[in-house]
Amino acid sequence: MEGKSYQRFPKVKIREMKDDYLKFELRDTDASMANALRRVMIAEVPTIAIDLVEIEVNSSVLNDEFIAHRLGLIPLTSDRAMSMRFSRDCDACDGDGQCEFCSVEFLLRAKCISDQTLDVTSKDLYTADHTVVPIDFSDPAGDESGDQRGIIIVKLRRGQELRLRAIARKGIGKDHAKWSPAATVTFMYEPDIRINEELMETLSLEEKRSWVESSPTKVFDIDEETHQVYVCDAEAYTYDDEAIKKAEAVGKPGLVDITAKEDSFIFTVESTGAIKASQLVLNAIEILKQKLDAVRPSEDTEEADDQFGELGAHMRGG
Repeated sequence: MEGKSYQRFPKVKIREMKDDYLKFELRDTDASMANALRRVMIAEVPTIAIDLVEIEVNSSVLNDEFIAHRLGLIPLTSDRAMSMRFSRDCDACDGDGQCEFCSVEFLLRAKCISDQTLDVTSKDLYTADHTVVPIDFSDPAGDESGDQRGIIIVKLRRGQELRLRAIARKGIGKDHAKWSPAATVTFMYEPDIRINEELMETLSLEEKRSWVESSPTKVFDIDEETHQVYVCDAEAYTYDDEAIKKAEAVGKPGLVDITAKEDSFIFTVESTGAIKASQLVLNAIEILKQKLDAVRPSEDTEEADDQFGELGAHMRGG
């Protein structure tokens, strides 16, 4: 029998959005969609990272491999990563780094000539391509100290020197964590908490306070005037069942009913800074569409475009 696809139209509601942080609700879908989106954000959205390091001079205390590894982990602005080619697929170069389609070249020249220790940081990496540069984590309102220096690569003492050439390429987190644009991506089922008001009123004020305090996170509270227990922060619930166990311990099973909404998820996305958190989600949706187009029968691709196009439109509209 020919199968018929089940069409869904997920909805997104933005809770909080910063350049490196995004919190949003994903509704009217299931865990497979939520987890697919999460895994694509972590391991499939491409960024640009240093992949090849040619060290000319290194008289620092760190060996060549250590420095090359540290360079690879420096986040680079990757707004054009989606349009770049993977070096393995590029037919316009020989992989030496002189290719505008698949790679970006960096140079670092540092030598300590004073008695003061010299900090070699990500700000000492120079490139002619200003669209791909190390992330600047400095605070515009801050002073010249602290996080204004950039990411420290190595420290040099008097007479020590570091000279190198580095090639940055496009890649994905599945190949190496340095290409992952996500510091963390988590989602939780939205909890549905219902208090049995009639049963609650059979408790004394002290019993109510004891029950409220049984939850390790502040999910419940008491109105000081009416002495009524209410849910103050449902999302703080960690599915620990402590409130349910406490209700059973005082002989009031059914005092509260807590279930997980199976079609509603709360996402928290933190970016490394390579791309904005909001763009990370949009890129993940686009990649998920491409993956589905590759496995769906041709007559179903238009339906997939409708569903994910709707989701992307919600994201762009905020």
